[in-house]
Amino acid sequence: MIQLIGYDTLGHANHGWLKARHHFSFANYYDPERMGFGALRVVNDDVIAAGTGFGTHPHNNMEIITYVRKGGITHRDSLGNEGRTGAGDVQVMSAGTGVAHSEYNREDESTNLYQIWIEPAKRNVAPRWEARVFPEQVVEQRLVPLASGRDADLEQGALLIHQDATISGGRIAEGSSIEHDLKYLGYLLVSSGRVSVNGQAASKGDALAISEVSHLTIKAESDSEVLLIDVPAAP
Repeated sequence: MIQLIGYDTLGHANHGWLKARHHFSFANYYDPERMGFGALRVVNDDVIAAGTGFGTHPHNNMEIITYVRKGGITHRDSLGNEGRTGAGDVQVMSAGTGVAHSEYNREDESTNLYQIWIEPAKRNVAPRWEARVFPEQVVEQRLVPLASGRDADLEQGALLIHQDATISGGRIAEGSSIEHDLKYLGYLLVSSGRVSVNGQAASKGDALAISEVSHLTIKAESDSEVLLIDVPAAP
């Protein structure tokens, strides 16, 4: 089954400095029908105003992945890590036994990002943070693994997460198709453009929740960018 999750149906909040769309229940947005998708617990589509951000706050036992779509975000944490992640790049924080961090937009423009939380397969691991610059070229045959707990993806340069899950992404040229196999459940985010997945259309900001389907044909109806999260059932 492939279910369209339209952008206009997402939970939303406007804090002035932060405009957020919530794919699943989060903070003051609660929908008992949207509590997560397998081990995937949070997908927030955030727009953060220039010169603002999230002050220091704690996390534990969660894999937190940030994919920056526009602008940049600067991370600082209680482990002593600090770094900027720019558009098209990814950072991963394994909260594990506990870590406090802040994230600020120190750019001259608003920053748009996806923040993704995945439940770990193993609790109370040592906390860590890592970021990586990924190639910007259009993909032609397969999506690029960005973050994963699978050895084959890590060997290709994916950032480590503590779950048998993979987040893959790529830009697809208009008229091109990508074939992709899922191991578990799939949650596809359309960052830009218009695509169809096994015939189901989706546009910028939309998502597709995919279950009981193992092979996907992702066709770009316009120049597009997608993020595909392959996650097991809830641990």
